[in-house]
Amino acid sequence: MDVPVKNINELDVAAKKLIAFAGDEKIFLLYGDMGAGKTTFIQAVCKTLGVNEPVTSPTFSIVNEYSGPESKIYHFDFYRLKKQDEALDMGYEEYFYSGNYCFIEWPEKIPDLLPEHYIRADIRILSNNDRMLTFTKI
Repeated sequence: MDVPVKNINELDVAAKKLIAFAGDEKIFLLYGDMGAGKTTFIQAVCKTLGVNEPVTSPTFSIVNEYSGPESKIYHFDFYRLKKQDEALDMGYEEYFYSGNYCFIEWPEKIPDLLPEHYIRADIRILSNNDRMLTFTKI
């Protein structure tokens, strides 16, 4: 499913489309170049899911936990991992298989640890403000 986004104000609509597209799936892998807007999109998705606290990049902490109205939401940023064993050390399985929403930035850093089923969200930069979001069920 392709969702064009012309400006930041359209992210809320794109977030609702992603959640509807996902159905019962709660694992989301976000792919895109540095600065494509992965964290900004996750902020919009978390808002759609009812998170009222600040949603920030977990670049240094690797994972942030947010409280949704019905469950916890986990936000990962694996950009700083030097090897995927570091994800093993942090107990990634407890998060991925918790039944809670998981949003994963830079999943290409942990190729052998990805769950069997997930939603892939690709963010492509078209211009300064324009993005193309592509959602795929894997």
